[in-house]
Amino acid sequence: MSKPSLAARLAAHLTGLLLAVCCGTALAGERATPREARALFDQAVKYLQANGPEKSWATFSNRKGPFVKKDLYVYVIDRKGTYVANGAAPETLVGLNVLDSVDAAGTPLFRHMIAVTDKQTEARIRYVWLNRKTNHVEPKNAWIHRSGEYILGVGYYAPHATAADAIKLLEDAAAYAGANGMGAAAKAFNDTKGRFVHDDLYVFAVNLDSGKFEAHGVNPAWTGTDARDLHDVEGHALIQEMIDLAKTKGEGAVDYVWRNPVTNAVERKRSFIKRVSNSLLGVGYYLD
Repeated sequence: MSKPSLAARLAAHLTGLLLAVCCGTALAGERATPREARALFDQAVKYLQANGPEKSWATFSNRKGPFVKKDLYVYVIDRKGTYVANGAAPETLVGLNVLDSVDAAGTPLFRHMIAVTDKQTEARIRYVWLNRKTNHVEPKNAWIHRSGEYILGVGYYAPHATAADAIKLLEDAAAYAGANGMGAAAKAFNDTKGRFVHDDLYVFAVNLDSGKFEAHGVNPAWTGTDARDLHDVEGHALIQEMIDLAKTKGEGAVDYVWRNPVTNAVERKRSFIKRVSNSLLGVGYYLD
């Protein structure tokens, strides 16, 4: 068998590096927080505005410079999808066109960045990417900013929600519903960009008399549909079990298997539920 050509080997090498670092792989060091990512993003935007493209691209692409912190770095593409700066692997990625590259769910990530910033100067996008440190596909967020013909971004891996996170969100939702009524609460729970949707956490509500969804943070269109007919991938009537639990004990937890809307993978899940007046409120988290 003949050996692959130098060009073929180089292309394969570039593809591997792209998947590893273009907007997903953590660099050496601990994982940064969303607040740290936002701070670096704001600093980068201000630096670009003060210093212009040429100086900024060189600074952003300096792996030992001020814009590479923990697993955070700044990257910039032009509106044709070509990197002009990248703090993760500048030698490999700067000059590389990634317009048609997709995330782990098949979303054309860079085309999406361009389309979003056609309508607004600044935005936050969500996607899924293979984290080479954990070897898991994980949700990631990126702040992006358009400056003329260029799009600057800083991405961070979304924290994986824990049982404590789910319980806290459920308690917050119950308090909100108790103070504002289920009508206002359902509207807030159905806001996919609101305070009751956090990465892979969201609130759902079911009326205990009708068995119908009053709200669903990921699929608001389910509102008004019969939740009792909902089964997981193993045939488990999860909502009916939650309803029975809410009526008999007022709160509890139910385990089932569900598709994670962030990673698009079927995963084990546990939902904590709580009765508020005549409604069932629930928040689930995905088990490791």
